Amino acid sequence: MKKIAALTMARNDDFFLQKWVEYYGRELGKENLYIYYDGEDQTIGDFCQGTHAYVHAKIGTQVVEAEKARLRFLSEKATELFSQGYDLVIGVDADEFVVVDPKLGIGLREFLSAQEIDVSLSPLGLDFGQKLDEEGDLSLEKTFLSQRHYAQIGTRYTKPSIIAQPCRWGSGFHRVKGHNFHIVQGLYLMHFGYADRRILEGRLSDADRVAQGWEKHIYKRSRTIRYATEKKAHDFDRYTRWARICQTWCRPLYALNKPAMFELRIVVRIPERFESVL
Repeated sequence: MKKIAALTMARNDDFFLQKWVEYYGRELGKENLYIYYDGEDQTIGDFCQGTHAYVHAKIGTQVVEAEKARLRFLSEKATELFSQGYDLVIGVDADEFVVVDPKLGIGLREFLSAQEIDVSLSPLGLDFGQKLDEEGDLSLEKTFLSQRHYAQIGTRYTKPSIIAQPCRWGSGFHRVKGHNFHIVQGLYLMHFGYADRRILEGRLSDADRVAQGWEKHIYKRSRTIRYATEKKAHDFDRYTRWARICQTWCRPLYALNKPAMFELRIVVRIPERFESVL
């Protein structure tokens, strides 16, 4: 089995970070998790016990430059982990979870250990929303996938999240600079950052996020809730299969190492087989 690390950087995000530690700790072992709190005004949560958690000086004050610096920092940390003997490094935000399809009957470490990876591997991106007339507030007391059932298939979250050698992630982990990407079958990146109206409202009232310039970004991405509520949900297996093929072969002219999908907004309903996974 390969030795696999997962790393992230978070600020004012303990709700999702707690789930992040729980999930990746179970899949990879807490001793293989590396967490960086962005800002010396942050406090490491008790739930990080057993992980490698650090408080780092705050990176930047404006969203674009701060994001570039954040990913430069995390790319450097990933390089250090390779020098410590890790075979693979997973880089994701605190609200992102790389999940193996339960129908395969194996966990994340076993799945990734069986893959031949040159530079990077990409799960298919699923951006979860909240169906307002059906789903309540997101809770840590139950699995996320027993509470959220609708997601947009999103190129934005089809990221080269798993790397097999030192390289440089672009902002938001959306690409690996100088390299192509490979979308693997049976693996999904599930993003929950805009899957709860209550949490979104809290982020919009967070003076720190507003000061950094996140307000416009949050408003734009919050439309995922509207899509989940209003759009017809399609068959998961059929449309994810099509999306994987489409994103593999279609690229935007401005970024040939990113996936494209003709700006289609396709919502799928997550099968029941996922409910106990995350």
